[in-house]
Amino acid sequence: MKRLRPVLLGLVSLAYPPLVYLGLGHFEPRWMALPLAAMAVVRAVATREKMWLAAAVGALVLAGSSMLGNNALPLKLYPVLVNAVLLTVFATSLAYPPSVIERLARLREKDLPPSGVAYTRRVTQVWCGFFVLNGTLAFTTALFASDATWALYNGLIAYGLMGLLFAGEWVVRQRVRARHAHG
Repeated sequence: MKRLRPVLLGLVSLAYPPLVYLGLGHFEPRWMALPLAAMAVVRAVATREKMWLAAAVGALVLAGSSMLGNNALPLKLYPVLVNAVLLTVFATSLAYPPSVIERLARLREKDLPPSGVAYTRRVTQVWCGFFVLNGTLAFTTALFASDATWALYNGLIAYGLMGLLFAGEWVVRQRVRARHAHG
């Protein structure tokens, strides 16, 4: 069960925007805040990392605001919170190395050369830029777009952009590795 919990949290997080969109068509926002609160409590119990505990507290604040004010906006701000937390994790790792991407790279390649460390640092910076852009778009859609547009961006387009970034980085990494292997 301990290994299943992060997977379930991830799936619920991925499905969050369409679930909120569909739910708001049938329930008041205060009732739609209950799953967010439950997800926050599970996350808080499942982690010992300060950053994810802070994210859980933030999600509880959003859920509580939605419940008290019966307002959908706090529910729609959850993707902004997720982007802010991820930006903080990635940016903090740049200030206090190794970077997040270097840690992931070292899972496959223990003896990462200095060029690999520099490359992973740059990729971490790119992800920071992505989280700023994505968080800004999530915020903009929450404030100014229809519920359907918010759900489309945060529940589909944002994940497509992440996939493109993953794929693009993989292509670049293959070229960088080939250049270093031949150089």
